[in-house]
Amino acid sequence: MRLRAEQLYASGASVAGDPFAAETLGIALARRVAELADNPRTPLFFGRLDLLDAPIRGPQTGGALPVDETLGGRFHIGRRHVTDEHGEPLVLDWRAPVSRAFYRASARDPQGVQIRRRFGIVEGQLTSFEDEHLDRGEELGTASRILTEEIERPRVGPMRDIVATIQPEQDELVRADLDTSVCVQGAPGTGKTAVGLHRAAYLLYLHRERLRRAGVLIVGPNQAFLGYIAAVLPALGELEVQQSTIEDLIGRVPVRATDPVKAQVVKHDPRMAEVLRRALWSRLTRPEEPLQVSDGAYRWRVSVEALRRVVDDVWREGPHYALGRERARARIVSLLQRQAEAKSGESPPETWARKMGKAKPLTEVLDGAWPAVTPEGLVFDLLRDAELLARAADGILTADEQAAIVWPKPAKTARSAKWSAADLVLIDEAAGLIERQASVGHIVLDEAQDLSPMQCRAIARRSTHGSITLLGDLAQGTAPWAATDWTESLRHLGKPNAGVVPLSVGFRVPDAVVTLANRLLPALAVNIPPAVSLRRDGELTVQAVDDLTTATVAEAKTAMAYPGSIGVIAADHQIDQIRAALELAGMQPVDLDSPVAGQVTVVPATLAKGLEYDHVIVIEPAAIVAAEPRGLHRLYVVLTRAVSRLSVLHREPLPAALVG
Repeated sequence: MRLRAEQLYASGASVAGDPFAAETLGIALARRVAELADNPRTPLFFGRLDLLDAPIRGPQTGGALPVDETLGGRFHIGRRHVTDEHGEPLVLDWRAPVSRAFYRASARDPQGVQIRRRFGIVEGQLTSFEDEHLDRGEELGTASRILTEEIERPRVGPMRDIVATIQPEQDELVRADLDTSVCVQGAPGTGKTAVGLHRAAYLLYLHRERLRRAGVLIVGPNQAFLGYIAAVLPALGELEVQQSTIEDLIGRVPVRATDPVKAQVVKHDPRMAEVLRRALWSRLTRPEEPLQVSDGAYRWRVSVEALRRVVDDVWREGPHYALGRERARARIVSLLQRQAEAKSGESPPETWARKMGKAKPLTEVLDGAWPAVTPEGLVFDLLRDAELLARAADGILTADEQAAIVWPKPAKTARSAKWSAADLVLIDEAAGLIERQASVGHIVLDEAQDLSPMQCRAIARRSTHGSITLLGDLAQGTAPWAATDWTESLRHLGKPNAGVVPLSVGFRVPDAVVTLANRLLPALAVNIPPAVSLRRDGELTVQAVDDLTTATVAEAKTAMAYPGSIGVIAADHQIDQIRAALELAGMQPVDLDSPVAGQVTVVPATLAKGLEYDHVIVIEPAAIVAAEPRGLHRLYVVLTRAVSRLSVLHREPLPAALVG
């Protein structure tokens, strides 16, 4: 298949009818070649189904087969659709309707499956297989040795896909329809991130042309996390997915300043949306003078009353601010055009209308009644002018809240202002009031518990006509505005009717680690079920030490004797000291988003979210807790990054909540 695609790409220019067609064909064929790129360490198939007249139930919209069709025979299941030289299928895509039975068939509901076979493959080599005779009532479930080995395999390098190990409850979420928005409350290690990524891949398979036009967006908490998950979708043949942090998504200006926490909290508060709306629309004024426009020997005139009617009518229609300004311009030109038609008896040409629309007298009237404004300019004026802020925030923000966000020493212009990360949400909100945002077909939001209401509104503006998959864990909320209930987040996202589905059974984090982390839950003030792990193979050690630096180096050397990745996690202010000690001991830490087997990655606690390592060494839990107001939530995140072994080193007493 790859060879045929490469041959077509090489000969595409000679068969196309014209240069434009050649370029279009070349882009399509280049995409096809890239989609078929092979990784020799990734098998083409991982399972097999022996079917006997199985009912094939496609999705509610689309699908290759009707709901009432039956299918029998033997089918291999893989990461992509593979055909022979005659176009006959050899491997079925894991997203195809018939593949659904591989994940959901059981001894109680065989769905026409006689035998389900799983293949064990290591480094591209077939090592084992196991059969489940579902028609005889045989089902391995979580006792599957191949499933267990795949889940417990060392975590080296970037995140892998889970197409071989998707569980029935995960598959139900993955195959949710495009028009359905879903919120997944997932405990650590339950695979919520994988569910979101595989749902994106499934929707692209089912609605490829629609989503190719509208787009699919993955939003993660930081660049390290995005680097960690970057290889999952390409491994499934999906290359046209945009990934971004929320800051990069809404970043219209560079961030060169940092706000105090009190100012950040106010700026991320949803009440700021109304403050900005007031500040924007308060710029409108009713015209006080008539309009006179010269046109050669003639002078056209529009009365004050007519101009006021135009402004009032457009305002009542509630358009975006910039559209309203242009709509008012067009209607004033229309009034002039009617006068010209009445005088000459015929309609003036379009060039005349464009000329009138740009005429200085008309522009001056428009600038006075409906002044042009940029998002940056609106926020700049609001934050530098205490009186303007007071008028816009009257009855909304308290005097203390206003004082927290107004600039004590403002810059002279918006261009020279030093914007903070919190200002980005205000500028994006202003942009949403002034101009319409393009809607994305589907957005996956990971670690969404830390999205503020204003950040949720920014996402909502980009998914007006699309759906979302919201992934998060309320227990891992570390931002000052972290969600404590998904209802509010979904309301600000514009998806109040989205269902909340809990995933509490973990497959990656060992039971010993989960049990330790669950001790923190009563102190986190969130109403979620405790995580439960199916893994009993993990190791946990908690050591009181006299010298943290020496103990960290010794523990890292011990961890290097085991297979897999190693993460040393500490409070941010301790990172430089730990990194220096490891380097002095001959251990050069590797990049945060590129863990290497047998080498150490030093991770600031604030960047640990979403990452995972086989062996995690946590340094001084008390320092992690003391570093920020929601320090216990941060510690919960840090402890649950381990997927095989967890070592906790401390000199100060452990936090009381952790002691249990």
